[in-house]
Amino acid sequence: MTKPLALVFYERLLPGSQLVNRLQDIQYRVQTVTAVEGLQAAAEEVKPMVVFADLGGVKGRIQEAITRLKENPATQHLPVIGFAADSKKPAPAKPAPAALAELPGVMQVGDAALLSYLPQLLDQAMQLD
Repeated sequence: MTKPLALVFYERLLPGSQLVNRLQDIQYRVQTVTAVEGLQAAAEEVKPMVVFADLGGVKGRIQEAITRLKENPATQHLPVIGFAADSKKPAPAKPAPAALAELPGVMQVGDAALLSYLPQLLDQAMQLD
């Protein structure tokens, strides 16, 4: 049986490499993307089951890349899980940035929650319309 494929874009080394290792631990194949500009082409080429995107990087324009994924008929069905650094101070849950909140199939999680609850997040992402 073929393992599911996850496409992962990350700029921050620690959470990105931890995510790749955790996905492999739960029997996913992983394809990484090192430049945000290559996310769309990679998604079309490798046809992943899910896309992970580092929202905390400083170099990329990840919101624009996610918008392109969601507007392209070949990739709009892909669930996208965005991850960012956890807040240092306790705060009430804050809404996602408007550009991401309006995109169906995009969920945002903190780095720690991503690694701790990865199987549950994958299940939830696959159920989003």
